[in-house]
Amino acid sequence: MRILLVLAHPLEDSFAAAVARTACEALEASGHVVDLLDLYAENFDPRLSKAERGGYFDIPYDTSAVADIVARLKAADGLILVFPQWWFNFPAILKGFFDRVFAPGVAFSHDAAGGRIVPQLTQIRLLYALTTTGSPWWLVRLYMGDPVRRLLKRGIAAFCSKRLNFRMLSLHDMDRATDAKRRAHLDRVRKLLSAIS
Repeated sequence: MRILLVLAHPLEDSFAAAVARTACEALEASGHVVDLLDLYAENFDPRLSKAERGGYFDIPYDTSAVADIVARLKAADGLILVFPQWWFNFPAILKGFFDRVFAPGVAFSHDAAGGRIVPQLTQIRLLYALTTTGSPWWLVRLYMGDPVRRLLKRGIAAFCSKRLNFRMLSLHDMDRATDAKRRAHLDRVRKLLSAIS
């Protein structure tokens, strides 16, 4: 399987970077091809331009400004996102990735008859999110309603592909995580990704 692995963290020595390295190693050891897209290292601009927004309903929509990344997404069979949750949401650079790359004609199209969204990334068979939160699990899930999981599963996954395998693996309370807890999380990442067939 060809996996597009998207890393959204500005620090090269971050735990997110360690998760991305662990993910790459586990996937490659299982025979998968990994295309690592480090949004910060590749200097991705998350800002939706005036021209991009102005032409959002044009057919075809102009993706020339992000054509290389669109090609990488279309070539993938699976998508794995590695990112921290900041303020119970995506980092701005990852939100911009969705805004600019998951565009009409790429991730979905509009049904002319009723405006429904028709999935276009039907080759994507899995979407995994490997993430961390600074808050404890009960605050994220019970109080906040797990907004990132909902956005990914009910929004992006459901609207852009069909019948894909969605998983989200989170290390909660990251700000107080011990080295042992971090190592155990990396082991869970390794085990999860080694099981992908």
